[in-house]
Amino acid sequence: MTIRPARPDDAPAVARVHVDSWRETYSGLVPGDFLASLSYERREQMWRSGLEHPGWKGVLFVAEDPEHGVVGFVAGGPPQEPDGEFSCELWAIYLLRAHQGKGTGGQLFRRFVEEMASRGHSSMLLWVLAENPTTNFYEHMGGVRVREREIEVGGKKLVEWAYGWRDLRGSEA
Repeated sequence: MTIRPARPDDAPAVARVHVDSWRETYSGLVPGDFLASLSYERREQMWRSGLEHPGWKGVLFVAEDPEHGVVGFVAGGPPQEPDGEFSCELWAIYLLRAHQGKGTGGQLFRRFVEEMASRGHSSMLLWVLAENPTTNFYEHMGGVRVREREIEVGGKKLVEWAYGWRDLRGSEA
């Protein structure tokens, strides 16, 4: 498995992983109509616009399998909402179910943390649905639940948890 910076031509594969991972992970947790409405084309456009924009502050790494191509990604950068406590945010980390449990998620996470630390960030925040079956991954990686909020996805109210890493140098990364 290779973890590398994403290129604009990776946008279709990243979009596929993004949509398919949502459908695999959140089936039964978020409304089916919402999952069905997810669009490869819209996600591809979103990721491509970031990757092609020279001023984009985001970071995107892909996990590339020699046989299957891009099977996961991690993305983040500045906090999506102003935050005085955490200097960066892990926006998304997704891995196709068939490739989970093999250490790839940890590799993606560690590569992202290394990049953020090299850019001068000392702390990080991540929001995740409380019912996400992989929340223990974030705890294993040294995250501590620091916040909770209610959001709406596809008309359904859900709880999100924030995991924080107050010292990226001291994390499991």
